[in-house]
Amino acid sequence: MRAAKRAVPAEKTGRGFKAEGLRMRFSRITVDPNQMGGVPCIRRLRIPVATLVGMVADGMTEEEILAAYPDLEREDIREALRYAAEAVRERALPLAAP
Repeated sequence: MRAAKRAVPAEKTGRGFKAEGLRMRFSRITVDPNQMGGVPCIRRLRIPVATLVGMVADGMTEEEILAAYPDLEREDIREALRYAAEAVRERALPLAAP
């Protein structure tokens, strides 16, 4: 059985994340307990990762998301999705029985 991996702050300032035991580094994800209640955001822009992931899940295109948030870059969206994938990796989620 593999040990669970969890993201940890790369620095005390909350600038960037890296996952323990992984080569992946989340340079565009920031967590600051004094900003947005410590919710993971994109580059200190006060745009939560969860907001971007939700927009993609709702079927918005990258172009639509970038138009809605002009300060974002394409790579911000991609890194938000990678971060979300890592956050739920190897965790059981309750699902309704068929």
